[in-house]
Amino acid sequence: MVTVKTDKEIRIIREGGRILAGIMKKIQDEIKPGVTTGRLEQMACSLIKEAGGRPSFKGYKSGQDGVAFPTALCASINDEVVHTPALPSRRVNGGDIIGVDLGMEYPFSGKSAKSGFRGGRGYYTDMAVTVGVGKISGEAKKLIKVTKKSLELAIKRIRPGGTLNDVAEAVQSYVEANGFSVVRDLVGHGVGYAVHEDPQIPNYVARGRKFDNVVLKAGMVLAIEPMVNAGSHEIKSMPDGMTIKTADGRLSAHFEHTIAVTEAGCEIITKL
Repeated sequence: MVTVKTDKEIRIIREGGRILAGIMKKIQDEIKPGVTTGRLEQMACSLIKEAGGRPSFKGYKSGQDGVAFPTALCASINDEVVHTPALPSRRVNGGDIIGVDLGMEYPFSGKSAKSGFRGGRGYYTDMAVTVGVGKISGEAKKLIKVTKKSLELAIKRIRPGGTLNDVAEAVQSYVEANGFSVVRDLVGHGVGYAVHEDPQIPNYVARGRKFDNVVLKAGMVLAIEPMVNAGSHEIKSMPDGMTIKTADGRLSAHFEHTIAVTEAGCEIITKL
């Protein structure tokens, strides 16, 4: 079921998004040749705790039989599309690109219903950026630029009365015109009350009944997240049960913002 948030709820979500964007900026600034993903993970956990939030990915399970995700941060390098744990032993090298994806529940008291926020729970925001490390290839630069721009174009399509296919068309047409492909087996999603909510938001125009072409309404909160591959759109799952890579081993980039639909259009909740 697609939910609509109240003005009060969106005010809290907005505050959480502002905090999350500040944390992401600090993590992004830390990414240099030689940094470990463990260092980025430590920063994410520490900064979220200081802000009064909780990392929403750490311990998250997708489905009853899912494996608990082990880190707060997803840190996906080069041909890794998304969902790569930020393990302590991994080092980022010059020439790499790295996608960092971070979600937060805010506010988080650690207690039950006393905080007054939905039985003690906070609200969720989610964002991602892809960063070039040191000197990167021309293809990598273009891939990052195109993926970021596709998100900006998608956001411009968000308004009451618009549809998810309007948003998807903005991503797909721009990406494919630049010679890249949008991942089709992973999608964006609603967010706010939970880490993932309805609707599912593909980055390509989905005909038929695979995805509902939802009409947007003020109060909806959406995580728009183009995932763009340099080569084929096809992906593969790795043995850890979490990491997703490009099937052909070529580069992938990922950008994401939490967006609130407003009467006037939309608001970027996680604006850097």
